[in-house]
Amino acid sequence: MDSANPASPRAPAAPATIDDTLALLGRASYVGDRALATVIFLSLRLGRPLFLEGEAGVGKTEVAKVLAQTLGRRLIRLQCYEGLDVASAVYEWNYPAQMMAIRLAEAAGEHDKDRIEHDIFSQRYLIKRPLLQALEPEVNGAPVLLIDEIDRADEAFEAYLLEILSDFQVTIPEIGVLKAPVPPIVVITSNRTREIHDALKRRCLYHWLGYPDLAREMAIVRGKAPRAPERLTAELVAFVQRLRKQDLFKSPGVAETLDWAAALSELDVVALDPATVSDTLGVLLKYQDDIAKLEGSKVKELLDEVKSELRAAE
Repeated sequence: MDSANPASPRAPAAPATIDDTLALLGRASYVGDRALATVIFLSLRLGRPLFLEGEAGVGKTEVAKVLAQTLGRRLIRLQCYEGLDVASAVYEWNYPAQMMAIRLAEAAGEHDKDRIEHDIFSQRYLIKRPLLQALEPEVNGAPVLLIDEIDRADEAFEAYLLEILSDFQVTIPEIGVLKAPVPPIVVITSNRTREIHDALKRRCLYHWLGYPDLAREMAIVRGKAPRAPERLTAELVAFVQRLRKQDLFKSPGVAETLDWAAALSELDVVALDPATVSDTLGVLLKYQDDIAKLEGSKVKELLDEVKSELRAAE
């Protein structure tokens, strides 16, 4: 869980059209298609949470970061995990400070238990976690709340989110209902390691973020890894695209493509060869079984196909 302050003291206006949304993504070097820009635009205009689902490494989390950066909003991130509870995600009481306050009150001769209880269960002793922080007003506008990898959290926590996503409010028994004066911009991501309940999805606008096609991935690499020579960029992207068609346990995402481009640039590689690909497969693939499938002549076979396709396209 983390938060970041906006880069600009004055928040830019939200995009007025889908084309403006595409331009907004482009200003942050995020290469998205019109379908993604459309659902982002509608999410901002309708004030509905955006639910992004897809394989790991395709840029779901980056969408929230781009919105915070380009709209000048604070980014509040809740990283989900198994066992995530209200105390870690929403709020908890500062028990040591409360105990100290009780002792000080008793030492000062205060014996009115109702008054002591009222004092210690005030916002002064409330530790606000990401979901509660996201409901607070901000000078630059409502923050961007990123609920990352919701599929890693338990179903009980998923159910707890329903009140927040329906009414943008949190009920604290000792205080009452705390409601956001302006709803935050909510982005929820899922790698689909388990199905998310329909009740949660119905509160959101949904978009499946898949692997980009060749042209879009080329544009992404050019923007994010400009040090890579043009020939190398074309070869490595085409190789990754072909790699995703293989029977692998986990295909490389765009994040791995960018890592590979950066690694090859550090090695001063200007064009792919079988030895270099084999030596650096650990940047692309994270499972030994997948790497083993490409050992021997398979890398050369794929690379020959890539080079042949690129020559034919010239």
